[in-house]
Amino acid sequence: MSDGTTAAPARWLPFAVLGIGLTAISFGAVLARLAQAEGVSSLAVATWRLGLAAIIITPVALMQSHRDLARLSGRQMLMAVAAGFFLALHFATWISSLEYTSVASSTALVTTNPLWIGIASFVLFRERPSLMMVGGIALSLAGSLFIFWSDSQTAGVGSNPMLGNMLALVGSWCFSAYLLIGRRLRAGLGLSAYIWLAYGAAGLFLLGASGIGGVSLFAHSNVAWLVLLGMALGPQLLGHTSYNWSLRYVSATFIAVVTLGEPVGSALLAFIVFGEGFAPLQFVGFSLLLAGIYLAARGER
Repeated sequence: MSDGTTAAPARWLPFAVLGIGLTAISFGAVLARLAQAEGVSSLAVATWRLGLAAIIITPVALMQSHRDLARLSGRQMLMAVAAGFFLALHFATWISSLEYTSVASSTALVTTNPLWIGIASFVLFRERPSLMMVGGIALSLAGSLFIFWSDSQTAGVGSNPMLGNMLALVGSWCFSAYLLIGRRLRAGLGLSAYIWLAYGAAGLFLLGASGIGGVSLFAHSNVAWLVLLGMALGPQLLGHTSYNWSLRYVSATFIAVVTLGEPVGSALLAFIVFGEGFAPLQFVGFSLLLAGIYLAARGER
């Protein structure tokens, strides 16, 4: 889990890593649904996804990044805590949304990050995206809207689609804040140190929320534990860590655009596992998403 800080990686490598991360992260919604089907509450799913990931990465972080951690400034610590706070809110709201709406709608809305990050980057940091990046954002968001619109026309997509969609949208805002903070913090902090601090802080916030809410964290079936471990190893450690590694080499806006491919993978998996079918407008949306990601990749400076 080295950063490769002694030399810049090949230009194609961050894009390849993001592709691997996107594939892993697409399993997140399906695994969360499987855990919920085993009786694990949404807050417990989020708590164990971040908590197990932080525990697993602890020895790596202590071996690789003990110097970074020893030199940690107060400002860096506050930023890591803030990143963990927004990451905790992201997972708490998004995983909860899967109880009320379809996988396609939830993942389409939670991955609208480019809109919010693009606005925030311009307002806060005066970062001007290229025209190709703007075009990629527009196409990707149009694809998300097609998926959402198609799903809203289908009966029986969830017990409370409006609530689920709102929770997914809040999750998108929180993930946008997490990416923006991480972009600044990763510039001066090693990967293993950063993800250990961010995942650990998020896990602690979720643990506290579970305690306050009286959520059961341990009375789960063996199948549920395997699913939770799979979420920590796959979507979290492999998926989100790929995004975090790439933050040093590409913009937070571009990473947010890449995450828009998640609805494609998640919807395909939901069709295989849960039988959630596709509508013609969904295929239009998926095509626009992929075209937008490609255009944004071409426009990434």
